[in-house]
Amino acid sequence: MSSGSTRAPFLSKSRFPHLKQDFAASLVVFLVALPLCVGVAVASGVPAELGLVTGIVGGLVTGTMRGSSLQVSGPAAGLTVLVFEAVKEFGLPALGVLVLSCGLLQLLMGALGLGRYFRAISVSVVEGMLAGIGLVLIAGQLYPALAAKAPDSGPGKIAGLPGAFVDALGRTDALSSLALGAGTVAVLVLWRLAPARVRAVPAPLAAVGLASLATLLLSLPVATVEVQGLLGAVQPPPLGGFGELASLGMIGTVVAFTLIASAESLFSAAAVDRLHSGPRTAYNKELFAQGAGNTVCGLLGALPMTAVIVRSAANVQAGARTKASRVLHGVWLLLFAAFLPEVLGYIPLPALAGILVYSGAKLIPVRALGTLWRDHRSEAVVLVVTAVSIVAISMFEGVLIGLALAVVKSAWEASHIRLEVVDKGAGPVEAFLSGNATFLRLPKILDSLEALPQDRPVLLDLSGLHHLDHACRMALESWAAQHSADGTEPVRLTAV
Repeated sequence: MSSGSTRAPFLSKSRFPHLKQDFAASLVVFLVALPLCVGVAVASGVPAELGLVTGIVGGLVTGTMRGSSLQVSGPAAGLTVLVFEAVKEFGLPALGVLVLSCGLLQLLMGALGLGRYFRAISVSVVEGMLAGIGLVLIAGQLYPALAAKAPDSGPGKIAGLPGAFVDALGRTDALSSLALGAGTVAVLVLWRLAPARVRAVPAPLAAVGLASLATLLLSLPVATVEVQGLLGAVQPPPLGGFGELASLGMIGTVVAFTLIASAESLFSAAAVDRLHSGPRTAYNKELFAQGAGNTVCGLLGALPMTAVIVRSAANVQAGARTKASRVLHGVWLLLFAAFLPEVLGYIPLPALAGILVYSGAKLIPVRALGTLWRDHRSEAVVLVVTAVSIVAISMFEGVLIGLALAVVKSAWEASHIRLEVVDKGAGPVEAFLSGNATFLRLPKILDSLEALPQDRPVLLDLSGLHHLDHACRMALESWAAQHSADGTEPVRLTAV
């Protein structure tokens, strides 16, 4: 057999029918992912290389697994605030423990088929969570853009911004940094207006490249990324760190990682499915794939991963047809991290801050909030309360407050109760209760019943109720007994 025929099965079009499209798409995704991986890592307070490690794992591990064929995973802006707080509180070595625990939980949930239940989480809570993250992210990244140190708390970041801007006016380094960050945001916003050939370069890469070039040519006095090297940045979790999982703070952080990473990934999958006509996402398999990726990231001490809508949309729009594109993007990230890590040292921090400010702004659903306020005001309230709680308190508590409020809202809206009274002027008064009788509507029910005539018998028909909880049943029986105890005719209850 000739050499050509030997190679044919490996390169045959029937085996790799979309190799050309996937190869081209992988390069686009790589160029989009590179600055985002670095920016998320720096904003999270960890070495820049760890962002690349998570991107590599997202391509080479999660990318090979079943779930969503065109969705791309890596470090996400949505977890930046939580990771920064975790590293500040528990230390960088504990990050691997947290991410590994998150990954194992996701594996378990995927194996148990719990992935589909994440679709039941209120969209308003998820959007409120992302909006809160976006606000904290914007406030936090404006400080590096001003060459200043950010306060620790969310409210502190927002309250300190006016003073930081005033202080920057008298410092050359701060003004240079601010100009570079603002220029980066301007490039990201206006890049869509560039000629089609120019737009072949992804906007994040163009923004960072232009900022790096300006810094080098103009010798701007701005901070740049510190480079450790890939092997120097990787820190497997110490065995002693797992003992800290007994603390309530660590457990809460793991739960927050798992909830946010899983919800963001599966909501992203639903969004990506709307962008293409290929195979739909298998949610349980996708959750399992995310768990496998986070498990490996945890073992390497890297950032947690989620599916990322920006990279996923770029993948689809670039013409990807199979999961080969996301695997190849992981290969390109690995080659870059292995052979060109020193290039990171030329990237100015204000440029990365500009990218994350822009990313944070896109997390805030301004248009969706306006629509919700007009059509579903209670959902808008859940969104706003969740976002404000995250900014004012913390990520974990804010999400819990949002979930609790969504549950109460749903319970309240489901507790529709209606009382119809038929009074013929003589004989017993007939009252018909229909709907769902829960403790949330108990005051309304009792007020309506106590308004019935007290000197005549009452026939209370409960057969129209779809649900009667224990509190309501006890209250109705107590009201009936009291009605009879007053010397009036007894109440007759027709059971549900």
